[in-house]
Amino acid sequence: MKQGFIKKGILLTFAVMLMTSLAWAQQDKASLPSPPQTATGKVGVATITINYASPSVKGRKIFGDLVPFDKVWRAGANEATIFETDKAIQIDGKSLPAGKYSLYAQPGESEWTFFFNSEVGQWGIKRTGETTKDASKDVLSVKAKPAKSASLTEKLAYEITPKGFVLRWENVEVPVMIK
Repeated sequence: MKQGFIKKGILLTFAVMLMTSLAWAQQDKASLPSPPQTATGKVGVATITINYASPSVKGRKIFGDLVPFDKVWRAGANEATIFETDKAIQIDGKSLPAGKYSLYAQPGESEWTFFFNSEVGQWGIKRTGETTKDASKDVLSVKAKPAKSASLTEKLAYEITPKGFVLRWENVEVPVMIK
């Protein structure tokens, strides 16, 4: 009887430890330093949704420093940014079929490149600091011109407009036209 009681105690302890670790793993993502955000809107008849993690400037220099120029970036924090369209669209005269894509960017001082990649669900960077983007899975790449924003944007933000989407962060905004 004493042995059965000990076994039950061990099993109960193990169960409590398992439940505690599961609860910690399911913490509220909104309280993370780079919380998840969603931008949704219509461009023509297509519904566009961008899911991303939104880091803050926190007094840092972002473009050309924290996010280097001429190096592929996950276009957000944490997991790779996800771009979804429910209809085929045209970006820079190129067709992008309806679907879900990882969105990567390569910032430059005078020109950016955005990559729509068919692999989704991956973490945004490897342990080496490089992005997880597999170039062989790029479906489309387009160029965009950055501009100085009217004011500081503390938290990375995407906005869907009737003409496309705009990435805003720090003192930069980058519009991408969609038809």
